[in-house]
Amino acid sequence: MNRVRLVFSGSGGQGVITAAIILAEAAVMYDGKNATQSQSYGAAARGGGTRSDIIISDQEINFPEVRQPNVLVCLTQDAYNTYSSIVRPGGLLLTDTKFVKTTKKVDARQVELPLFEEVMAKIGKPVVFNICVLGALVGITEVIRPKSVMSAVADRVPRDFLELNNEALDLGFTLGAESQ
Repeated sequence: MNRVRLVFSGSGGQGVITAAIILAEAAVMYDGKNATQSQSYGAAARGGGTRSDIIISDQEINFPEVRQPNVLVCLTQDAYNTYSSIVRPGGLLLTDTKFVKTTKKVDARQVELPLFEEVMAKIGKPVVFNICVLGALVGITEVIRPKSVMSAVADRVPRDFLELNNEALDLGFTLGAESQ
């Protein structure tokens, strides 16, 4: 891997920013990579649009903004409608089938997974949806090692919720790997 540019997008309350922070921290702290993570929010605290740009690289990163991501994650229809056109040709567009109906054809691999439905069926707690998405992304791309993500989750999540988050992460790894 030389450099991977990622954009996570969705709405406030989905944990988009938290997932992006965990990914960047895992890359730096456990995989020895360089990473940047920045975020923007819509006007509303919950339900407003959110976006996080992440760059993971073996080399120095000079500019933290992502204009044309290799990987785009869209967790709402609005995010998909807004950002699907920016994914780099040959990149990856990951969406959740409950919240996003893909309509546009983009020059990227489109992976549509029932992440939210699987979280609810197997774990029953929507609060870990973002961690399942993160696991799926790592399962598909192998942008960083799964072990690194697990360590970063353990650093970031309160101990009382660690087992629940690890279940969601494992579920995501499995769903992502099965989509290959």
